[in-house]
Amino acid sequence: MKNWRKSTSHTKRISWCPGMNLFHYSRRLSSVVHIGNTPLGGTNPIRIQSMANVSTMNTQAAVAQAMNLIEAGAEYVRFAVQGEREARNLHRIRRALHEKGYAVPLVADVHFSAGVADVAAREVEKVRINPGNYAPTPELARQRFISFLRICKENRTAIRIGVNHGSLSARMTNRYGDTPEGMVASCMEFLEICAKENFEDVVLSIKASHTVVMVKTVRLLVSEMERNGMSYPLHLGVTEAGDGEDARIKSAAGIGALLVDGIGDTIRVSLSEAPEKELSVAGALVHYMREREGHTPIIASPAPGYNHLAMERRISRKVGRIGGGCPPLVLTPEVLANDPSVRFVPITFHTLTQESIRRLSEDQSTVAILSSSHVHPVGEMRAVIHRLMAAGCDVPLILRRDYREDHTESLVIKASADFGALLLDGFGDGLMMCNEGTASVDTEHLLLGILQAIRLRITRTEYISCPGCGRTLYDLQTTIARVKAATSHLTGLKIGIMGCVVNGPGEMADADYGYVGAGQGKINLYKGKQCMMKGLPEVCAVESLVRLIKENGDWRER
Repeated sequence: MKNWRKSTSHTKRISWCPGMNLFHYSRRLSSVVHIGNTPLGGTNPIRIQSMANVSTMNTQAAVAQAMNLIEAGAEYVRFAVQGEREARNLHRIRRALHEKGYAVPLVADVHFSAGVADVAAREVEKVRINPGNYAPTPELARQRFISFLRICKENRTAIRIGVNHGSLSARMTNRYGDTPEGMVASCMEFLEICAKENFEDVVLSIKASHTVVMVKTVRLLVSEMERNGMSYPLHLGVTEAGDGEDARIKSAAGIGALLVDGIGDTIRVSLSEAPEKELSVAGALVHYMREREGHTPIIASPAPGYNHLAMERRISRKVGRIGGGCPPLVLTPEVLANDPSVRFVPITFHTLTQESIRRLSEDQSTVAILSSSHVHPVGEMRAVIHRLMAAGCDVPLILRRDYREDHTESLVIKASADFGALLLDGFGDGLMMCNEGTASVDTEHLLLGILQAIRLRITRTEYISCPGCGRTLYDLQTTIARVKAATSHLTGLKIGIMGCVVNGPGEMADADYGYVGAGQGKINLYKGKQCMMKGLPEVCAVESLVRLIKENGDWRER
């Protein structure tokens, strides 16, 4: 994140979306998409969903898992569709579910083949397509896509246009690079075709494993749609988030930063765990956002020149090790008590006055600790920060949140969503958190994890791993555990662990090294986007990954 006063040529034109309020929580009003018996968007609730990780050709296992997901709260269930056989078998899965009294809409996840999408559109309520897999020229892509839309119209099938970081078409990459602008352009190209064809049952998603890229791109897409008079609903997710606490942090920070601005009509939390576990995280995150509905108004105005799309760090002066562009710190009560060179001053929305702003500006040894007890803490804390920026006050800011949580997962989700949203705005020179409940959590580890998720401070190895689906070619959870056991001491390295080539080279584009399923019992190893070893036996692939890291000078002993 750069200085917030600077902005790119694109974001200078748009500071934010008309009608959106940085300080007051309200849902963005999107158009309604009809998906079976569960409509999406408009005034409908935020829908939660998950994806099966069994083979779509195993009808019995697919039906059983779909039932489990529905019982756990899934409002849509997605299946991987590799080819026409899988697409046609969705009919059997759907019929079996209906016979058992389950009518939740099914979604076909299609990669590579437009023809497969055509078949799937006749079998289920919704089809997810990737624009990067359509024809290489605009005219051929347009013709092929229009043919698909006509099938969807005939069968009342909704679609999701899903653009993923790392899987843009060569045509878009050559023009824009693998950038947020390229991802938005790819999406808008297909949206304009939908609009011309009067096809309205369209959901959009733009995903990345990099939370900053994901949030910035979705914000940019919303602004582009507003400029073009479009209001299609959005599916939110952080791809390949991994497992455990880090995955929950990354997902809640990225998805939460958008939900808190009212953006998002359905979410999927991608965990490399049993798919049922995704739903409890998604449900908790949606519930936390709904608590803000109808909250006490927060009267505030954006600081002149502030650009919400730029996501660049606020300027602050340096006081000791805090502020001045230094990586944000994690503070504890002990640090506050034992640093005599710094004067820590608590501030809130209600205590900040013109006189207190003057004192914060003049006393160069002061660091402010900003907290909020409002039901919409992000909005109230934003309001304080904008007042400081409008007054030209560059005091360093420690963001503090106090919770009363008895459940660890809930605490992780809430803290990640609150701090993540503010950090992604470019706010905060340090973090501080207290919990008066019984939830057991390593506070320092959690806050450092949030800073890493926002790419502001790197203190551990990052794993970019897919959640698994019917395409996965090995035991994902066991493999992740083996890779972590061998490499978790390599601080700052990003390692992708992907179940197949579909979710491999493209969607782990941000990784330094990659471990990708290439066939039954076979693994490809990558350095960046380049495949270095092909078809390795799975039994020796982790050891080969370690050797590859060593050969490239990125290994260190424990």
